[in-house]
Amino acid sequence: MSGLLRSLLFLVALCPPVSAFAKPNIVVIVADDLGYADVLFNPRHAKEVTTPHLDSLAKQGVICRQGYVSGHVCSPTRAGLMTGRYQQRLGLYTGGEAGSGLPMSETIFPQHLKAAGYATGQFGKWHLGPTPEWSPALRGFDEVFGFLGRGAHDYFKLDDPADPIYRGTEPVKESGYLTDRLGEEASAFIARHKARPFFVYLAFNAVHAPLQAPPDEIAKFNTGNRDRDTLLAMGKRLDDAIGRVVGALKAEGVWENTLLFFISDNGGPLAQGADNAPLRGGKHTDYEGGIRVPFLVCWPARLKPGEFEAPVFSLDILPTALVAAGAGALDGKSFDGRDILPLLRGETAPTPRNLFWCSGSEEGWWAVRSADWKLVGEKGTIGLFDLAKDASEASDLAAQMPEKVAELTRLHDAWLAEMARPIKAGEKRYGMGSEEGGKPQKKRKKRDRKGKT
Repeated sequence: MSGLLRSLLFLVALCPPVSAFAKPNIVVIVADDLGYADVLFNPRHAKEVTTPHLDSLAKQGVICRQGYVSGHVCSPTRAGLMTGRYQQRLGLYTGGEAGSGLPMSETIFPQHLKAAGYATGQFGKWHLGPTPEWSPALRGFDEVFGFLGRGAHDYFKLDDPADPIYRGTEPVKESGYLTDRLGEEASAFIARHKARPFFVYLAFNAVHAPLQAPPDEIAKFNTGNRDRDTLLAMGKRLDDAIGRVVGALKAEGVWENTLLFFISDNGGPLAQGADNAPLRGGKHTDYEGGIRVPFLVCWPARLKPGEFEAPVFSLDILPTALVAAGAGALDGKSFDGRDILPLLRGETAPTPRNLFWCSGSEEGWWAVRSADWKLVGEKGTIGLFDLAKDASEASDLAAQMPEKVAELTRLHDAWLAEMARPIKAGEKRYGMGSEEGGKPQKKRKKRDRKGKT
């Protein structure tokens, strides 16, 4: 062996690939109510959309064109994300149920990673318990900066004792624009913990109502609709904060070995000017516009940039992160999600999978996707769609294909039979009182919109 070759082998031994010795950092970024087409990496975006940092991230990662979340409103999706399981297994069907508290008996995302040696930080919206006894600081997060309450928080009033910002379990008085502050706090956490593997859960409340942005940001847009201009300004500031976090990962030298996920928690609300093109519907519905969301996965050291066309699910994020972190095999763990890294790397071919949604009898929405077929129920209405040909769900084939309707209904029935009953009043699905064998419960009082989101 030549001296040169020996020297090269010695250098390789000293400098193995980063993935050979280091657990990846895990970063999960969740936008709130972001429209499917309100990002530049959607080819159908409107000309006024400005999200250059997300676009850059998309070019460095994998764009999941059929990325779904497990609920059509905020807190049910978050319950599924934190557990890797359908939230209905815990009786959490609506925003009011999940927002009232994710059972403390559940082992959630940061607790899995702490056991694997990770530093853990939560920044932003929690929405899985409204009062301090539900704090993420009591559930495996080493550092917390954010708010507990329901779906919304004022973006400028950060010193309100009636709706406090918490650092850990203590209310603090803050100032500034909330989206900016969340990006700053997450970036500072990265700088403090760069020497060990870390988990960042950055859950923005942008672009959820109230529609508030700095006036100079709003002035950059001129669509003729003040609400739309404000929403776009909020999206721009969200994008800036994400850019700050990615910049911190790069500046601290940990970007290459960071596994980063970006999703919205549900589709954009049409009433506030969100754009979900080309999808039908939006937040509060189980049409594609309510549950298919912007979805990115980036891990520079291990994933080649590109696009992935098969369905992936927000419930996949936790099991994927655990496998990447070497936190143990998934065998024997009751996750409904799966490790999607082999799919994204092209090591495994996608296989058809069944995905399910349900918001209980009182809201009435439910859906099942099996391969490219999707059945959507909304109280007494059922629609059947072939998503391979009709992603916009414009052509209802239910009347023409009753056998397919019956087949997909049976799939949903079998799944729903495994789920717990809603923790509040009502049955699992609209019209199912007699099938469940129980007496229909009294209708609960209608919650206001804020309590449901």
